[in-house]
Amino acid sequence: MRFYEHMAKQQQDLYAFFKTYFKDKSWKNVSAQVDLLIKLVDLLRPESIEEKKPVTLNPLIYLLKDNNEYRSQLADYLNTLLKGKVFHSLISDAGIPEESDFFFEIKEKLFAKFLPKQPEECDLEFILNQVFYKTDDTEWIEKIDPGEFRILFTLLEFKPINTSVEVESPLSEVLFAFEIMTLRICGNALETKVMKMVPEYNNLDSPFVAFQNDLSLIEKRILNDESHCISPDDEDFKQLFVLLQQCKDYVNQAYKNSKKYGISLRVNQDLLRIKRQLLRMEVTLPFLSAEDDDDLRENTINLGKRLIKHHCYKNNLSKFFDEGTRVLSYEITEQTAKTGEHYITKTRKGYFRMLLTSIGGGLIVGLMCVSKILLYKLELSSFGEAFLYSMNYSIGFMILYLLGFTLATKQPAMTASTLISAVETGMKTKGSRRIKHKAFAKLFSEVFRSQFVAFIGNIIMAFPVAMLVVYLVDLNIDYNIAEAKWEKLIKKLNPIGSLAILHAGIAGIYLFLAGIIAGGIANRNKFNDVYSRIGQHPYLKRNFGKKFAVKLAKFIENKWAGLMSNFWFGVFMGSTASVGVFLGLNLDIRHIAFSAGNFALGMYGSEFTLTSEMIIWSLAGIFFIGMMNFWVSFGLSMLVAFRSRRIPLSEFKAIVLSVLNYLTNRPIVFFWPPKEQATENVETDQNH
Repeated sequence: MRFYEHMAKQQQDLYAFFKTYFKDKSWKNVSAQVDLLIKLVDLLRPESIEEKKPVTLNPLIYLLKDNNEYRSQLADYLNTLLKGKVFHSLISDAGIPEESDFFFEIKEKLFAKFLPKQPEECDLEFILNQVFYKTDDTEWIEKIDPGEFRILFTLLEFKPINTSVEVESPLSEVLFAFEIMTLRICGNALETKVMKMVPEYNNLDSPFVAFQNDLSLIEKRILNDESHCISPDDEDFKQLFVLLQQCKDYVNQAYKNSKKYGISLRVNQDLLRIKRQLLRMEVTLPFLSAEDDDDLRENTINLGKRLIKHHCYKNNLSKFFDEGTRVLSYEITEQTAKTGEHYITKTRKGYFRMLLTSIGGGLIVGLMCVSKILLYKLELSSFGEAFLYSMNYSIGFMILYLLGFTLATKQPAMTASTLISAVETGMKTKGSRRIKHKAFAKLFSEVFRSQFVAFIGNIIMAFPVAMLVVYLVDLNIDYNIAEAKWEKLIKKLNPIGSLAILHAGIAGIYLFLAGIIAGGIANRNKFNDVYSRIGQHPYLKRNFGKKFAVKLAKFIENKWAGLMSNFWFGVFMGSTASVGVFLGLNLDIRHIAFSAGNFALGMYGSEFTLTSEMIIWSLAGIFFIGMMNFWVSFGLSMLVAFRSRRIPLSEFKAIVLSVLNYLTNRPIVFFWPPKEQATENVETDQNH
């Protein structure tokens, strides 16, 4: 009922509008002609776009059929307004990255979103900017029955785009847009760094050049043909789509090879430009072909709708960011996945090895806790504290890494991609959702178990080492270095009386970023052939020998990404509090291993006078800090891995249920490895 009331009101408004502007050619007296089209579209635009609510142009159609004067004057107005308007840039440029600089493109789109570019008035984009200024305009236009557009096309005496090939005619604009795009595509595809991604095509005829040549021949035939179009069954026209597919295969192969050669943000941007332009040509090429007048009319209507769509989506920032970073994030997470496999223990032998390496990590952490207390005694400026604390963390983490020790909570960011690989495998498996993700649940139990034992190892060593060192200092120089700060240390562990949980979340974000940094550096080094450059460096080989150059290259390949990751993780951890002071915010970090060391310092500093309440809250704080470290870094890493592999979030529910089911049936394996880790066959379970 409400829909019909809306239509009745819309019809009344349309009659009033036409009576004002389209009687006795009064529309010619309006100074800004585009304003009339703006008002007309505003009358037709629905108040809200609902899935089941139809959108119709029937009120306008009925009005034009009933009043021939209104119909002829509107047709005259629209043909006058649109005549000679150029629009090739809407096909060749709208929504397609202009630059290879990703961040520059983001800045430009963000700026244009709030302050849109205004082309010359002779450009169709100027009219679209004024008329279709809402990003969802294309949605309600798509809901309109195509038959209504055909009726309007006839009523308003529009002509097909193939009517003329004169300069600035619609067909010449389309052909010019194709010419621009093919030249740009060839230029980008033949760039050295892009060609490096697809060595399979070396010494082969470029599909891009072949496509450009064939398209040029088709364009000449269209221009010389009386009907200015080509049959969709024409063999040469069909060959264009074959070549177009070969060009798309080229781009897809480049993306596939990124796993082998790495990829840079700039090359990813170049490939994205090529891909977008190929897709644009794929949807626009059919407008050149037709069998009869009905096809010509459909082509013209669909081209108009397509131009509006390109315009509405040209500044779609989220889609651009998503496409521009997906491949790169995939490669980064792939690099961390290789490291992540070493953080997962499957056997009891691996479990106890993880315990030993995490005990070693706890040893380093305990020493770092004491050294930080000593640095605090220097009473430095905020910058001095930030620098020395950062170096304390960074050097400690790098030593810990080089010695092969394990820091608890570093695993989640590294193991997320390995887990996602299990999700991908599960999605391809036949059977119920619970069965499909059983392999993931099993792998997750191994990750959780590995993380659990790393927690234990760090804590049982960090606590006594910190206690022992501060005791030895007190014994030798009769000075309790933790005495002045013990209250602060204990208070910061209290999950209720402080922001310990929030600060643990900040540390979790840093753990996630450390994983991203490691993957990014490994990917960049691979793309730039850093390892072979070092191994074959003439200066190194001549002065230090071939073996040294190869060993150095191997060291850089295996350790450099991890070292840089740990260095920056240390910088983040050490400078957060000082940045918080500068910003006037209560920012800090909490990590489970350091919290255990600080608890030891707090106990000794108080001369073991902590109340039972202090001890209980401190232990609770250490537990919650560890959980927050784990789930924040793990959750963020999983989100990036999900996104990079285009796995729908709808799978998340099935994954959680699968893990809970596995936990219910085998809770012990989440904390202790089974005696024999038998290989579980999903298909066997499926048959049962």
